[in-house]
Amino acid sequence: MGETRENDVYDEELVDYEEEEEKAPDSVAAKANGEAAKKGYVGIHSSGFRDFLLKPELLRAIVDSGFEHPSEVQHECIPQAILGMDVICQAKSGMGKTAVFVLSTLQQIDPVAGQVSALVLCHTRELAYQICHEFERFSTYLPDLKVAVFYGGVNIKLHKDLLKNECPHIVVGTPGRILALARDKDLSLKNVRHFILDECDKMLESLDMRRDVQEIFKMTPHDKQVMMFSATLSKEIRPVCKKFMQDPMEIYVDDEAKLTLHGLVQHYIKLSESEKNRKLNDLLDALDFNQVVIFVKSVSRAAELNKLLAECNFPSICIHSGMSQEERLKRYKGFKEGQNRILVATDLVGRGIDIERVNIVINYDMPDSADTYLHRVGRAGRFGTKGLAITFVSSASDSDVLNDVQERFEVDIKGLPDQIDTSTYMPS
Repeated sequence: MGETRENDVYDEELVDYEEEEEKAPDSVAAKANGEAAKKGYVGIHSSGFRDFLLKPELLRAIVDSGFEHPSEVQHECIPQAILGMDVICQAKSGMGKTAVFVLSTLQQIDPVAGQVSALVLCHTRELAYQICHEFERFSTYLPDLKVAVFYGGVNIKLHKDLLKNECPHIVVGTPGRILALARDKDLSLKNVRHFILDECDKMLESLDMRRDVQEIFKMTPHDKQVMMFSATLSKEIRPVCKKFMQDPMEIYVDDEAKLTLHGLVQHYIKLSESEKNRKLNDLLDALDFNQVVIFVKSVSRAAELNKLLAECNFPSICIHSGMSQEERLKRYKGFKEGQNRILVATDLVGRGIDIERVNIVINYDMPDSADTYLHRVGRAGRFGTKGLAITFVSSASDSDVLNDVQERFEVDIKGLPDQIDTSTYMPS
């Protein structure tokens, strides 16, 4: 992963800048036996888990498990989940949803003896056991962390003794048994910081189980992270999920990819590398926008372009994987709250950021694939609002990616006209 070089003297233009290769580190490599592919973790991007700035102990466990590239779901969810955002995620089985909440919870948790910090509910004993195993697998190098699973069919006295003598920091279980332990005051939920439902539709569609989940939920603190995951999530159950949450990030991987693209006004501009800065300045001058995200292809280009924009009186901020998690969170929150109108970002942000006021995305550098293009331009026009995407095309390979986008997502992206009707991308 490339790092920002503090003392570089940047040229006026980006043209002659020598790109640092931002390669996935060798230490996070898949095992030769292809185990990752069998488990359904499909590599769709050149980055690795290290780009999420996870704890070294987690990265080591990921290596042991044989996983190299995060799946599409993990690219979408992990960057914001580890910042504590509420998440609703629907994606088909085998796409790594469990690892999203396991890794993001383990990344954030600071174990305190005798306190339950995270609660995971699911609808079957088998799933509860499986989730507990995943927590144990990825916390191999976090020896102070304790995980335990609770479900019916086991003598409840055994569970009560376990909670009394060796209280876990992470509790996985089925709603009936968890509620029984909480009602009897054997399980204290007053310190829970992460509340997770796996296969949430199965629990919330059943009125009896939903009542149990709601009662458990009320025993936890108001200020906590809530994450819900499912392979099937009907439009009827989504509003029910959101009642448990505050401004959640919504990820529906299977059913709305094309809708995301068809809901946007999309254009491209053919130009040389040396013309990009001037064109960007002209666009920012000419376009009406609430907030705009400008995507570049590397950490160092993000830092450089951010500096150039400030010099041209366009006060912007940048967010990239070369920053600490605390700094990224601070900048993200500031942008989300509207303190800045222009954000320069790398693809790490493209896979997670979810801000309703963003109505323009500019691809200063062409993304490396149609998948990445989809995720970048999906930052504009979220939840059916209007949006505009403009892509700079400066090479034959850029043109190839653009053609692939049009073919895969069945869209016709035209050249940028001299005048754009503001009503097509500005909310009325």
